[in-house]
Amino acid sequence: MPSINPEVIMHSLKINPACKPVIQKKRNFALERQLAIEQEVDKLLKARFIREVHYPTWLANVVMVRKTSGAWRMCMDYTDLNKACPKDSFPLPQIDQLVDATSGHQMLSFIDAYSGYNQIQMNPTDEEATSFQTDKGLYCYLVMPFGLKNAGQLTND
Repeated sequence: MPSINPEVIMHSLKINPACKPVIQKKRNFALERQLAIEQEVDKLLKARFIREVHYPTWLANVVMVRKTSGAWRMCMDYTDLNKACPKDSFPLPQIDQLVDATSGHQMLSFIDAYSGYNQIQMNPTDEEATSFQTDKGLYCYLVMPFGLKNAGQLTND
């Protein structure tokens, strides 16, 4: 999967140092959901979007959400981590401002918004804060995961 050069953009977490890291109590899943988690983790490992981690200070649970197609979507419960990160209140640009800003330029480039999250790398110092737990082990994201506060701001910039 192509990614954006980290010199251009990289997602960093602004974790309040006064907040105590949280290790969420592990949730158990029925066999169908557990198999879906294992398949998704294998896919993410193969794509190098996640890596195995040991002794993280922040640890989130997996949340399985049923898609309209009947398949499962694997999400992370970053509630505790998001509480420790201040909201980026910088306003999103309006679409008309974005269109007007392209005037006079000979070339434009675009990010594939479908997988925009997976194209932006995490700051290596913040990777382990995105850790999550499964029956097979502990993993953290190397790319910006869905569900982090302020992550949507980056993909809309």
